[in-house]
Amino acid sequence: MSEQAQPQFGIEKIYIKDLSLEIPNAPQIFLERENPQIEISVHNAASPLEQAGLYEVVMTVTATAKLGEKTVFLVEVAQAGIFQILGLPPQDTDAVLGIMCPNTLLPYAREAVASMVTRAGFPPVMLQHMNFEAAYHERLRQLQEEQAAQAATPG
Repeated sequence: MSEQAQPQFGIEKIYIKDLSLEIPNAPQIFLERENPQIEISVHNAASPLEQAGLYEVVMTVTATAKLGEKTVFLVEVAQAGIFQILGLPPQDTDAVLGIMCPNTLLPYAREAVASMVTRAGFPPVMLQHMNFEAAYHERLRQLQEEQAAQAATPG
């Protein structure tokens, strides 16, 4: 009987890779009484490290608050982690990197964004829960459609 390696998942390190805050219209913006419109964008990227089975996953969250055309603040956090993933086929590894790792990083990114906005003198911005599984499957569907379109295009 041959023994297969058991799948393994581990968190090696969680850290902030990059953090920035801009308040381009300070101090005048603090005199405004209107509530700004806040836009949140999230981007995930994963890359293998030199050591087999280790991956860096970076979740970049950008929170932009605007009053009309004026930017109230812009916060960008690149929350990162080093994860160990062993014993999985490539498609399952890709799913872990696209779903499980971002789910692990989200609470850290949420805290970093809320903390930075509060330290800047504004009420905290709380990131809502995100469905990374749905986003992952949507990305796969889009890739399949693009590949099908390329295959159907005469060369």
